[in-house]
Amino acid sequence: MKISVELTLTPLHDNFEPSIIHLIKKLRASNLKVLENPLSTQVYGDYDEVMDLLKNEIKEAFELMDNGLLFMKIVKSDRHNYEPHF
Repeated sequence: MKISVELTLTPLHDNFEPSIIHLIKKLRASNLKVLENPLSTQVYGDYDEVMDLLKNEIKEAFELMDNGLLFMKIVKSDRHNYEPHF
């Protein structure tokens, strides 16, 4: 089953960039399709592969910060080619 996941990592401290950059670089190093924009990062691929990667990388990202939030949306389909129709 293919999925699309949107992640927004929000460390709750002043020096927030290193933990976000670390997570994005780890996701990029995977064999999955990863797209980024200024507000979020999207990961596309097989459910088990995506979720296994996220389980490990989210845990590592949380260990690098004192406090933080992670917003995650999961869609049951590969939406990486989506283009608006308007």
